[in-house]
Amino acid sequence: MRPALRIYRPEDFPVLLAIDKVCYPPSIAYTRRELSEYMQLPGADCLLAESAGVVIAFLLTAHQGTEGHIITIDVLEPYRRTGVGSLMLEAAESRLAACGVTQAVLETAINNDSAISFWEKHGYRTRGILKNYYPGPLDAYAMTKSLRATPRRAKGN
Repeated sequence: MRPALRIYRPEDFPVLLAIDKVCYPPSIAYTRRELSEYMQLPGADCLLAESAGVVIAFLLTAHQGTEGHIITIDVLEPYRRTGVGSLMLEAAESRLAACGVTQAVLETAINNDSAISFWEKHGYRTRGILKNYYPGPLDAYAMTKSLRATPRRAKGN
């Protein structure tokens, strides 16, 4: 069964925080404060994937001007490699493009081969290395993808 996508609601916050904590090691998972701050960035937008009414994944973006930032994608382990991440990414990129975003950026750990493969499969390319980006210290790849901006049309057009 294909998961349903929907927009974040404030009452979802505890579930998203719990998902992030099981998706990432403690040194990388967001604290309550960090996730809350990311959710309040300019242009923040969060999509959730649900299966049988249960949140199984989320993808958080933010944008300002023509640049969008994919902040995190979290998919619970049993749902990885099922297409839910791709489904959310496609929807998130469409939403960013509809806001006039022409470039999406993200960061991913250089030792996370499955994430790197996922991003590359979806057209993201490495534009540099961010030294000591993650605790450990662990470097990250800065990745980018051009999006085709599709601004929303005014009502009545």
